[in-house]
Amino acid sequence: MTFEQMWAGIASVGRSAATRGYFRQPYTSAELELRAWFTEECTRRGLDVEADGNGNLVAWWGSGDGAVLTGSHLDSVLDGGAYDGPLGVVSSLAAVDLLRDRGVTPRRPIGIGVFADEEGSRFGIGCLGSQLATGLLAVEDARVMRDRDGRLLEDVMAAAGLEPGLGRAAWLDRVGCYVELHVEQGRNLVDRDAAVGVASGIWPHGRWRFDFDGEANHAGATRMEDRRDPMVTFAQTALVARAEALSSGQRATFGRIEATPNGTNAVPSRVAAWLDARAEDDELLSGLVHTLEQAAADRAGLDGTAVTVTAESLSAAVEFDPALAARIAAPGGWPVIPTQAGHDAGILQTAGIPTAMLFVRNPTGISHSPEEYAGTGDCLAGVEALADTLQELTR
Repeated sequence: MTFEQMWAGIASVGRSAATRGYFRQPYTSAELELRAWFTEECTRRGLDVEADGNGNLVAWWGSGDGAVLTGSHLDSVLDGGAYDGPLGVVSSLAAVDLLRDRGVTPRRPIGIGVFADEEGSRFGIGCLGSQLATGLLAVEDARVMRDRDGRLLEDVMAAAGLEPGLGRAAWLDRVGCYVELHVEQGRNLVDRDAAVGVASGIWPHGRWRFDFDGEANHAGATRMEDRRDPMVTFAQTALVARAEALSSGQRATFGRIEATPNGTNAVPSRVAAWLDARAEDDELLSGLVHTLEQAAADRAGLDGTAVTVTAESLSAAVEFDPALAARIAAPGGWPVIPTQAGHDAGILQTAGIPTAMLFVRNPTGISHSPEEYAGTGDCLAGVEALADTLQELTR
């Protein structure tokens, strides 16, 4: 089955008729359907599929240690695009097909991994499956994690027909290196007029919850000067976040908010807002977040409100294996570029596994949106680049 046929076969899974975006949240029917599709495709190719207790799947071509692992994830953000994650999985299967067409018999095993809940859209922590598999996320922390409906992670997994057994995965001991193919989430390759690129590293990034507390009141009867409105404090903080990120070349986004009581004719008593912040290095990220915390506190003092900031997750800067990146980039003359997005590849590199990433050009630069896109020609170039890489690394 060709790349195009596989891509067409999953295109409708989890897609909203209204927005044309994707809702493939972990352990929901859409994501489970894709997991079943992956297992079927691997079985059809004679690959041995195993599942760990963290929700991850791995399919093996060959036996033994020192394996070259590839793959990505199948879940999406809310109303996300088609390519973020699934492109890497479909391309991995297509790359194995291409190697077999070339008559290649790898001297080291090749694995294709599907990592669970990479986006963090359900339980609030990105790369959940790979963090558990590598032991970077403690089991005791995972066991108390709940989704937005208050359901525990292990209960959700069990209800989806999985057998939770959270903790470091034994299959990881077989892996010698990891190469993940991903659609680029930005315009670097567009600006360079290149179909494929290689990642140098990942910017540090994290998520912080800002709780702004004020006083609920009547929207009509309460004079503006008498209000203690946390929405105003939040709005001013969001404006500062944009200005600070623009002036320093970093990233700061308030993408999710919850107002209480959330009434049209009421001044809210509380606004909870989640900040996603990213920067070129750890020091710049710390400085950016500190500036925003201080700005929120200063504004709260003016508005008669209060603010509490809680760090929910933090991922330090990741430098991918330089020798591996150079080895992969050299044959095709592909550019080596940084990425501001988090990936399972960053988790495996942090865990001590030599890791590299291949990017496929995204002509719009848009991601985490229904407008996310990669042309078929560039996708096929990505498949060939991945196949060349796997062939080189398994000689």
